[in-house]
Amino acid sequence: MGNQLDLLSLFGAVTGALEENKSTLNKADEYNGNHGDNMVNIFNMVTGAISDNKEGDISTQLAAAGKMLGGLDSGSAKEYAKGFGSASEQFQGGELTADSVLPLLQSMFGGGAAPQADNSLQGMLSGFLGGDDGKLDAGDLLSAGMSFLTAKNKGKNTQEALIEALIAQSAFGESPHRAKSSSLVASTIFDMLGK
Repeated sequence: MGNQLDLLSLFGAVTGALEENKSTLNKADEYNGNHGDNMVNIFNMVTGAISDNKEGDISTQLAAAGKMLGGLDSGSAKEYAKGFGSASEQFQGGELTADSVLPLLQSMFGGGAAPQADNSLQGMLSGFLGGDDGKLDAGDLLSAGMSFLTAKNKGKNTQEALIEALIAQSAFGESPHRAKSSSLVASTIFDMLGK
């Protein structure tokens, strides 16, 4: 198996982190107070779909997770459904390694926008920022840079600041409770890479 990562372990850890932070996420949801409950449900379903398809390749597992989430009546679930669908297309015939976690996160948080295949810094930033033409312009760089700088000024470490900048540029950054849960998802996945 080498350096291949296991989706079930990654998303199992995410589910555990969301469960631990469920009440905090519920309190952050000023609209209906149940975002933590929804996120735990979403990632329980993700891990269930992956487990049910454990003999399949990563693309099959991600597609199953996206399909299952697409049937839920939740804005977050629908965004993740699009993201998992996009990731499924991206990982056809591939495997998940430490090097491909970044494109997975780009797909998940991009809400279905295809990430850039380019591994250069500009390619990664273009994928994060979702520029219409896949190219960075001054506005993209300024927006990402300001998000990163704001996070650093709040005392965030580099990883936390990059995650915050990524989330701020996604559909999940449009509401504080979704930004909070998405940051938790991304940081848990990065933490799992270090183990």
